[in-house]
Amino acid sequence: MNYSTIRLSLSDDVAVITLNRPKVMNALNTQMRAEIAHAVKDAETKARVLVLTGEGRAFCSGQDLGDRANTANIDMERTLRDEYLPMLKAIFDCKIPTISAVNGAAAGAGANLALAADVVIATQSAVFLQAFTRIGLIPDAGGTYWLPRQMGAAKAMGAALFADPISAQQAADWGMIWEAIDDEEFEFHWWARASKLATGPTFAYEKVKEAIRGSFDNTLDEQLALEAKLQGRCGKTHDFKEGVLAFMEKRPAKYEGR
Repeated sequence: MNYSTIRLSLSDDVAVITLNRPKVMNALNTQMRAEIAHAVKDAETKARVLVLTGEGRAFCSGQDLGDRANTANIDMERTLRDEYLPMLKAIFDCKIPTISAVNGAAAGAGANLALAADVVIATQSAVFLQAFTRIGLIPDAGGTYWLPRQMGAAKAMGAALFADPISAQQAADWGMIWEAIDDEEFEFHWWARASKLATGPTFAYEKVKEAIRGSFDNTLDEQLALEAKLQGRCGKTHDFKEGVLAFMEKRPAKYEGR
């Protein structure tokens, strides 16, 4: 696919998808959603970690309401089912670690697009906004799934009902995101984080994701059984043997990845 709304780059096993509609604050239209889904699946086969970020002053301002001639007649259900779902599932199901590097405002579906990644790193100047009730809607694009799991039901309800801006630092303090970083250090920092994951035991990372996500639906006995199963698989990998040997020899491990 020739991308017109995003950029996909690959360097040192790190794939970076950059939302590239800065004139509209990287608002999501039909083309961008399709391109993101395609790029995620492509990156998954070529890289060991995936970063999603935005061009310009915003990460993503959400649904492009100027994308249709008459926004009042948008078929919301069809758009969410046929366009958002494939994009969000591609990110959520991605087998390599995913990072959202939130470089600026993340509003509406743009905020929830960011939360679909495994880890969210935001610049201190970034804000997250569940803007939906301002126009008579509910949080979508996975918002009602991510928010209560990441920041608890009480804060999720307040964020959805009041639609107040949430600063990056507040989001980090609430557990909504991983960390908020000074603007001057932001790009260097997220790249260092991505590079660290890209040289790590990516099969183990994949199983970490499976285990943590499975815990929400499991009893303790079921989760302990899942841990045992996944650990057994990790224990048979080259990376486990290499990790132990490197520890004993007091040297950096050289992981092969999945």
